[in-house]
Amino acid sequence: MKTGLEDAYLVKGGKKLRLGYTTGSCAAAAAQAAAVCLLTGRRPECAELMTPKGIRLCLPVRFFGQMQEEVTFGVQKDGGDDPDATNGLWILATVSRIPEPEVVIDGGAGVGRVTKPGLDQPPGAAAINRVPRAMIREQAESVMRREGYSGGIRVVISVPEGEETAKHTFNPRLGIVGGISILGTSGIVMPMSEEALIATIRVEMEVRRASGKRFLLMVPGNYGEDFLSRYPQVDTEQAVKCSNYVGAVLEMAVEMGFEGILFVAHIGKFIKVSGGIMNTHSHQADCRAELLAAQAMRGGADPGTVRRILETETTEEAVEILKEDGCLDDTMREVMKRIVFYMQHHTEGKIRTEAVIFSSRYGVLGESEGAGEMIEKFRREE
Repeated sequence: MKTGLEDAYLVKGGKKLRLGYTTGSCAAAAAQAAAVCLLTGRRPECAELMTPKGIRLCLPVRFFGQMQEEVTFGVQKDGGDDPDATNGLWILATVSRIPEPEVVIDGGAGVGRVTKPGLDQPPGAAAINRVPRAMIREQAESVMRREGYSGGIRVVISVPEGEETAKHTFNPRLGIVGGISILGTSGIVMPMSEEALIATIRVEMEVRRASGKRFLLMVPGNYGEDFLSRYPQVDTEQAVKCSNYVGAVLEMAVEMGFEGILFVAHIGKFIKVSGGIMNTHSHQADCRAELLAAQAMRGGADPGTVRRILETETTEEAVEILKEDGCLDDTMREVMKRIVFYMQHHTEGKIRTEAVIFSSRYGVLGESEGAGEMIEKFRREE
């Protein structure tokens, strides 16, 4: 059976990556099929729907059973070539009649419940986001109109393996308990989409802001999070991973009204920021040795040291050279000064920006002038 995505690909790094469909599309298709069965007695084999992306899907559906006035159908999630934890899960929709002429949507087993403000849905609601809810409602109402049904329908979305799968998602950090979220703004999964990654970071930031946090703690990845464990006064659970998207995070922090942001990052990532580079992915810019050499020269390193740095493969190796030649501290003063300068330039001075830069071997290499004070602010907020 053709789904409508057979010829839909995204080309990245010379590779064709297959598109998929979201948990929201799965839930909407399952709801459509269950509503058809409930109102007509017919068991469809597929559900057709138009996604917000403008791509028409025809998704295979499976009948999961009927109990009295309740029918359940499911659609298996196919995320294409996106490495998502929800890939392969069955998204089920159980529909039943209600007297009121409306569509009521809720979550069942394996769909998370929101416990914190700042997310797409309010505390207490099922973690079925706004666009998937609209898609589910649209499919149910379409079937009701077509069949001339004047009553209402209750739709309960469930995911049999959702609770276990949620442990491998951001949901526990976001305060979503008991299962996965039903997501998707376009209905289509774009493999390893930069927009999707930034949207995930935004959600974490919004949760922090909604809980009253004024200052934001950022780490590019696991190295930064592990390093933070050396600061017992800081709750590492409050750190948000920003990946390579320093500029996007700064812009979102200003937009959300945070007062300050502190990055705790490895020298290999943030040396790039000292050159004004706000996306630190190696495909965007890989000039670590050049920038470290430039800052070393500004810090007074001799030409021989600068040449040796330019020949290094890793920043850890370059840091060792700087330490051996006695110019590490002066170099890091230049690095920190320029990191703060470019972050302030990017935000037009609308937010305090601080940084702590470390090496895996030597620990803290540099702190911006206000980093210690901001760490104390984190402690007080906790």
